[in-house]
Amino acid sequence: MMAASTFTETTVEDAALEIFGGLGYTILHGPNIAPGEMFAERTNYSDVVLIARLRKALSEINPKIPVEAIEESIRKVLHPDSPSLIENNRRFHRLLTDGISVEYQRDGRIVHDQVRLFNFDNPEKNDWVAAIQFTIIENRSNRRPDIVIFVNGIPLGVIELKNLADETATIRDAFTHFQTYPRDIPSLFPYNEVLVLSDGLEARIGTLTSGWERFMPWRTVEGEDIAPKGSLEMEVLLKGVFDKSRFLDLLRSFIVFEDDGRSLNKKVAGYHQFHAVNKAVECTLTAASPKGNRRVGVVWHTQGSGKSLTMAFYAGKIIQQPGMTNPTLIVLTDRNDLDDQLFGTFAACQDLLRQAPEHAESREDLRDRLQRSSGGVSFTTIQKFLPERESDRNPRLSDRHNIVVIADEAHRTT
Repeated sequence: MMAASTFTETTVEDAALEIFGGLGYTILHGPNIAPGEMFAERTNYSDVVLIARLRKALSEINPKIPVEAIEESIRKVLHPDSPSLIENNRRFHRLLTDGISVEYQRDGRIVHDQVRLFNFDNPEKNDWVAAIQFTIIENRSNRRPDIVIFVNGIPLGVIELKNLADETATIRDAFTHFQTYPRDIPSLFPYNEVLVLSDGLEARIGTLTSGWERFMPWRTVEGEDIAPKGSLEMEVLLKGVFDKSRFLDLLRSFIVFEDDGRSLNKKVAGYHQFHAVNKAVECTLTAASPKGNRRVGVVWHTQGSGKSLTMAFYAGKIIQQPGMTNPTLIVLTDRNDLDDQLFGTFAACQDLLRQAPEHAESREDLRDRLQRSSGGVSFTTIQKFLPERESDRNPRLSDRHNIVVIADEAHRTT
């Protein structure tokens, strides 16, 4: 392990690039692919998408879609349509998760189709690049983020590094740089998914809208063990987040835009949420299988750990599972105030859920929802499961295997 006293900014960059090389990324040096160079991948310094890589990746991922439709999808990626940076970021995230709608002529008829930007099923079928010293010149501002992470030519991650040996430089200084980047080089940020700060020892991850307090450490690589104290946080974070499979999973299922009607905040899951949800989804699929016992398990939370958002991440991911076939989700609480609070979180994360949550207004309404063939996210209190009279017995509500009950405060609710 390298001693802290020997760290320089170049050393930190080299260490980061060594990690990315070990993860299977192609390492590019910004000056080598700059406009006018022999291996140029950009026409202008204001270009932030590596278009040749994007075009090649889309053609390989979508082999049945004609060239004209691929070109149309590239135009939609390159031209954000809102004056708001965060709205453009949200728009791109939808393209990332859902694909790009295109239409084209085939056999004399119009075909409506989706161009996928990424191969989520086979991470190795994507193009992975870590570019160092990637200069961007825009609006007379010349900026050079330390490392930019490209997947299929799209700049999804930005990493800012600080010299650990400089006692006056901290990762808080790197955060300050991030505050100026969206203003100085706004073209980079419609595509950005995560921001990382590090000095080699400390490391934090956040998003475009994260305040300083929302940049959080990532304390595990595989999710089995927490890294011991004294570990190099940068190594743990880069290996834990940017492993190809985990990174695509994080992008697809663990980023939300909370829209409360007044502001739009982008949030990325913490390491505990990411791994807890994936374990819960795995257990759910096992429990719902023909030989499953229909019991998933319990996720324990400490106060302030983001329980409501963890539940939303779980709901969003379980809805995507092909083995569940459009499940119905029942979110169960035992108090109206908890019901309202949790409902507010889910309502603000509709992009992730791909539908608006609803309240079950009565016992009859709840029973009707459970009799539907599939789909829906319904909130209810446990009292609505009780019979009308104490002497009554509840009827069987459904025999479907794809109804998932998520109980808040389970030790009280059940």
